[in-house]
Amino acid sequence: MSSAGAGMPSMIDFDRISRDRLPALLRSAPKAELHIHIEGSLEPELIFQLAQRNGVALAYPSVEALRAAYAFTDLQSFLDIYYAGASVLLKEADFFDMAWAYFQRAAADNVVHAELFFDPQTHTARGVDIGTVIRGLHHACQRAHAELGISAALILCFLRHLSEDEALATLDAALPYRHHFIGVGLDSSERGHPPEKFARVFAKARALGLHLVAHAGEEGPPAYIESALDVLQVERIDHGVRCLEDPALVRRLAAARMPLTVCPLSNVKLCVFQDLSQHNLPALLDAGLCAMVNSDDPAYFGGYLNQNLVETFAALPQLGARQAYQLLRNGFEASFVAADKREAWYRMLDAAFAGAVTAG
Repeated sequence: MSSAGAGMPSMIDFDRISRDRLPALLRSAPKAELHIHIEGSLEPELIFQLAQRNGVALAYPSVEALRAAYAFTDLQSFLDIYYAGASVLLKEADFFDMAWAYFQRAAADNVVHAELFFDPQTHTARGVDIGTVIRGLHHACQRAHAELGISAALILCFLRHLSEDEALATLDAALPYRHHFIGVGLDSSERGHPPEKFARVFAKARALGLHLVAHAGEEGPPAYIESALDVLQVERIDHGVRCLEDPALVRRLAAARMPLTVCPLSNVKLCVFQDLSQHNLPALLDAGLCAMVNSDDPAYFGGYLNQNLVETFAALPQLGARQAYQLLRNGFEASFVAADKREAWYRMLDAAFAGAVTAG
């Protein structure tokens, strides 16, 4: 495979890193996570703890019964249970505990940078103040940096099944906390809710200097990716796996080095692909696209970042050390950080792969 990409180091002999050594390298290498819905990291055990703490009645009698319900047929069937799980989040401490639990798992996976999506409308609709949400998450980001050495940032997402007026009201309500989040995104049900529905709110966010990302091309068609680029003027496409249906769009994405935050286990769990061995990640890389691996909603989809990487490489034998390096480097390339920080992570990544060659 060519995996033509930016910044491949000439000093690393990728052919000397055997496939049987890849799992350990994937786990130990530094990495960025750019597509993680923090509410989607809420494990059943913590859902029950918070329900008890807050006096919230759940529709499931036990942790086991709740986890057994995680059998999704499409995005909407997942969202139904996702919103039910979020009902236990009421206080600042709840949002902190949820994010802190994620950061501890991220540290174990050697994630050095994470940009967390959060859905304030999921909570404000239940009467939770948006400041409660943002302060709790921000506190966890601060602690992750201080105690775990993880660089972290927040991206406020609008729920696309709701109206643009509601999105505009959400952005306005969040502005007193503008210094606590770096960008806005667009998530929830993709079908029937094209990106252009949110043109005004994205224009306002852009005028405020916020970074812009949007889910597109997961269940929605390639045209949604084009709309996200042309109308919303996003800097990253979340998912984007259906871009391969449009060769002209693929060429455009490759030429622009437009990042695609791909989530393999999520794609299988939501039936975008029937099996991990059928995933198009190798084709995305072969096309020169700036794709990377992320966990999406790991509590619901069966794996955090390292598990996504290891299982994907096990299922797709055409992926080797060169592709592993490119995916991880793409994650850093696409991060919303200063250039010096990105360059430092590149050096860490180079050292990890060079060390794997030496150890071999």
